[in-house]
Amino acid sequence: MAVVGSMLALPAVFAFYIAWVIAMLLRPMFVFVLACLLWNAPFTILKMRMVADTFLYMFLCKDKKYKKPSDRGKFLDSMKKSEKKTIVFVRHGESCWNDTFNAGERKKIDFIKGFIPGLIKSAYYETYLVLSGQVDSWFYDSPLSEYGISQIDKLAKFLSKPASSSNEQETFDLLNGASNCSTTSVLVSSNLRRALSTVCIGFRARLANNPDERIVVHPSLQEISRNPDTLSITPPGNQVNASWIEKRLYPHIQPILTSRVDMTHHIGNKPLSSNGGIRMSEFCKFAFSRKEEAIICGGHSLWFRSFFQSYLPEASTHISKKKKVVNGGTVRFDLYKVKVGDGWEYV
Repeated sequence: MAVVGSMLALPAVFAFYIAWVIAMLLRPMFVFVLACLLWNAPFTILKMRMVADTFLYMFLCKDKKYKKPSDRGKFLDSMKKSEKKTIVFVRHGESCWNDTFNAGERKKIDFIKGFIPGLIKSAYYETYLVLSGQVDSWFYDSPLSEYGISQIDKLAKFLSKPASSSNEQETFDLLNGASNCSTTSVLVSSNLRRALSTVCIGFRARLANNPDERIVVHPSLQEISRNPDTLSITPPGNQVNASWIEKRLYPHIQPILTSRVDMTHHIGNKPLSSNGGIRMSEFCKFAFSRKEEAIICGGHSLWFRSFFQSYLPEASTHISKKKKVVNGGTVRFDLYKVKVGDGWEYV
C-alpha cells in the first residue's frame, strides 16, 4: 500500500516542480516587463489611454449611423447654377491592420492559414513597441505595412512614367503639379498616418519639384469605422512621427512629415458626437473653401465608398458605390456645388 501511495503522489510532486520551474522563469520576465513599463511611464500612460479610447469608440462610436443625403439626382437640373471642383481620391497602401485582418491580394486559403501566425506577429510587435517606450502601434492609427510602402512606391514610379495618351498626360500633370498644368491643385490627407504617408511617398516627385508646397491634413477625411486603426495617434496640432517601419524602410519621410505638412486643422481624434455623414459634408465645404481647382486626397476605402454612395445619384450604378478602391488606387471625378433655393447642395 505504501508503494501504491508513493506512486500516486508522484504526479502531484511532478506538477509542483513544473509549476516551481515555470514560476522561476516567469519571475525575472515579470520584473523585466514591470521595469520597462515604469522606466517608460509617460509612454505607458499614453498606451493605457489608447486602450481606453479603443474600448470607448468600440462601444460608443456612431460613425456609421447617419442619414444619407436626399437623392442627388434631383439636383441635376440645377447644374447651370453651380461651381465645380475636381477631386482625386487616393487610397492608402496596405496597413499593418490590413496585413493582419484582411486578405488583400492574398488567396483566401493563404490568408486563413496565415491568420494565427500573423496575429502572433502583430502581438509581438505591439508588445515590443510598448516595452521599448515608442509612441507607435501596430493596431492604433495603423501605419503602412512593408508591403503597403512598396505599393505606394509603385504609385510614385507609375506617375513618373511617360503617358500613353493625352488624357493620361493631363491627369499626370495634375497629380504631379506640373508647371504647365492649367489646373491648380492642393494635396490633402486624412489625419491618419497611413494616408499621410501615402501622400508623402506617392507624390514625392511633386513635393521635390515644388519646395514651397505643403500637404494639408484635414480631419473630415478620418476613416468611417469604430476600429482602433481609425483613431489618430497624433496629438492636436502636432506633427506626425514616422512609424518604426517607415524609419527603417523609408527614412526620408520624417523631414517631409516635419516640415512639409500643414497640421493647422488637426484637432486630434474624431469626436464621439461626429459621424461619417457629418465629416463628408465638412469635406465638401472644405473643398469649395479652397482657391485651388482640384483637391487630391489621401484617404480610406470605407470613407470613399460611403462618399460615392451619398453623393452619386441613386440611379447611378457606378462600381464605386459597391466596391472599395484598391490599396494605392486613384479615382478622379468632378464634385459640384449646386444652388438650390437659399442654400447649396453637393453632387
